Amino acid sequence: MSTDQGMVVLVVDDELPALSELGYLLGRDPRVAEVLTASSGTDALRLLDARDVDVVFSDISMPGLDGMALARVISRFAVRPQVVFVTAHERHAVDAFALDVTDYVMKPVREDRIAEAVRRVVEQRERGGARPPSEPAAPPVEDETIPVELGGVTRFITRSQIRYAQAHGDYARLHTDAGSHLVRVPLSVLEERWAEHGFVRIHRSTLVALPHVSEVRMDHGRCSVLVGAVELQVSRRHTKELRDTLLRRPLGDRRPAG
Repeated sequence: MSTDQGMVVLVVDDELPALSELGYLLGRDPRVAEVLTASSGTDALRLLDARDVDVVFSDISMPGLDGMALARVISRFAVRPQVVFVTAHERHAVDAFALDVTDYVMKPVREDRIAEAVRRVVEQRERGGARPPSEPAAPPVEDETIPVELGGVTRFITRSQIRYAQAHGDYARLHTDAGSHLVRVPLSVLEERWAEHGFVRIHRSTLVALPHVSEVRMDHGRCSVLVGAVELQVSRRHTKELRDTLLRRPLGDRRPAG
């Protein structure tokens, strides 16, 4: 995310003059290393899928995926950037802070007000992203939302929908009951991120979600698991580990791992 020179910022606004002005003001701030821009919520999610970003400065009233919807999606990321709303309307303020945004800036923007928003972002980062003790903690995230590309359109799937994942070069292919999606994340990163949610490595190229495993098969010393109608091979190296894990977590437990 942030570099030694400062933070990476994403600015989102469907009005190009406002997008340009805010990008210019943020680019002048010495605490900002790079400014990325997107003219819609959907374009913003594409960028967030491809780049690590420290904070998103977003308009609220946009066609399609508006700023509120964008912030809700971001709030379910495993590693989420902070969000600052920049808007011409006060009426969204209560809903905005219910989403745990870092700041709420009114248009027309002023350089000193943007500098104050950046200061709050930096302060929040130095606290490790924690909310001040006087504020109630946000409820735990029950599931993770993953933006995926399908025919040039960004769609959303949740971690609990994923049956298994396979390595695809430096990327990973996520398999659900409705299809598969390529994401720009190595399988090793998903293994570490999702271990506590019931995902286990069964092969150097395969990660499987235990809640979706319906059967374990042994044939002449070779192990495999059945996920829906798909049979996946378990490497000899991972067979004992899988058996030990299943003894601790019996098959048939269909509750999604939260």
